[in-house]
Amino acid sequence: MTVSRTNSLPPGGREGGSAAWEVLLPAASAPVRSRGRALQAALREAVRSGRLAAGTRLPSSRDLAADLGVSRGLVTEAYEQLTAEGYLRSGRGAGTWVGEAARAARPRARDLAPRATGARADFVPGTPDVSLFPRAAWAAAHRQELAELPHRGLGYPDPRGLPRLRTALAALLARRRGVVADPERIVVVSGVTQAISLVCGTLRARGAGGIGVEDPGSPQHDDVYAAAGISAVPLPLDEEGLAPGPLRDAGVRAVVTTPAHQYPTGIGYSARRRAELLDWARSVDGLVLEDDYDGDFRYDRAPVGALQGLDPERVAYTGSVSKSLAPGLRLGWLVVPGWLAEDVVRRKRAVDLGHPSVDQAVFARFLERGDYDRQLRRCQRAYRERRDALVAALAEHFPGAGVSGIAAGLHVIVTLPERYGPQETFLARMAGAGVAVRPLSDCRYRPDGDPGRAGAVRLVVGYAHLSPGRIREGVRLMAEAA
Repeated sequence: MTVSRTNSLPPGGREGGSAAWEVLLPAASAPVRSRGRALQAALREAVRSGRLAAGTRLPSSRDLAADLGVSRGLVTEAYEQLTAEGYLRSGRGAGTWVGEAARAARPRARDLAPRATGARADFVPGTPDVSLFPRAAWAAAHRQELAELPHRGLGYPDPRGLPRLRTALAALLARRRGVVADPERIVVVSGVTQAISLVCGTLRARGAGGIGVEDPGSPQHDDVYAAAGISAVPLPLDEEGLAPGPLRDAGVRAVVTTPAHQYPTGIGYSARRRAELLDWARSVDGLVLEDDYDGDFRYDRAPVGALQGLDPERVAYTGSVSKSLAPGLRLGWLVVPGWLAEDVVRRKRAVDLGHPSVDQAVFARFLERGDYDRQLRRCQRAYRERRDALVAALAEHFPGAGVSGIAAGLHVIVTLPERYGPQETFLARMAGAGVAVRPLSDCRYRPDGDPGRAGAVRLVVGYAHLSPGRIREGVRLMAEAA
């Protein structure tokens, strides 16, 4: 029988069998040492893909070996292995058949990464300009680290992070953000989201049922809180930051805040409000989790120092490179109080055994050589120029519009004159014109908390990912559609 070289049917008489056997020919040509594994893989894939349907009888080991030009023992071993795995079935004197366990499935890898809106003008906030990523400098640092990294450096890292990186981060955070950063209390994390998850999971294990969150804020973090087994308790803001009265009345002992540049309102917490927030934490034996998501980008003066510097035992501090380098690096840091450190590190070890060591070593080199400071200066210049372009374009095309939160960050709050409302009508016009915008009401935990939901148009307008030219063109399109 020469099934693979003719159009004759294989034993069992199923049409199309010849083509199925032919998929095994490349495996028969593999190097001798890997031929057995190649034959098994090819036969396994033929079953998975459906080219060998369930119930198909396979040629005898002798016939298939002769057909492929390989030893009978190689085919016998392949049959036995795939029978053990459940792909084939056999019986004494009954031959070998394709089993029923495997189901044909077309291999498909979906991409669930967040995607651009595809709009003609996209002002949705939260996205940095990843084209500013310093590819050449990062690649050079990566090559150097791989060349110099000792073999033991490729083993499981300290779950807190490489000591070298934690030392470099402590120096950076103390110098730029006023953080009291003991390297022993720094945990390298996969971004702010993991930092929040670690802290919330630790608090839940200590008996916490809820955690206070700013309203407006980031409702998308609700899934993170829920996964940690803790509930988000929305707390209102006033013009100075988190309102102290509702915070005291909420009955929580922990709160997540963005005091340097509140998201999304752009409020910088006043000195008085910072003191009140810390007084509250001390009075309830509680914790403030400070999310410094874009604290490095201040345009009117030096960045406001971190709240953590005022009381390191009552404030856990977190930040990342998502806005300064790229969110895809999944690289951030968490500075925890001493009383919380051991539990957080234990949880980090249980979750992932530590952050990738090569990425940590590259970032450590980036910090040590001053590359990260240069990158921050580069981004700050670019984002300031884009902010200025947005403010000027809004003044030109939307006279009378209020623009706030411009002193820092990567977005502004725009309040349009009443003639552009109601908000739902305005948003429908934007969608029809291919202009992607986010209303402030989307950042509210309580639907009735923002009058803009039905009345005045209030938008959170992101600009960091857009060139000045695209910003000006986008605002023009928005004005035409309005």
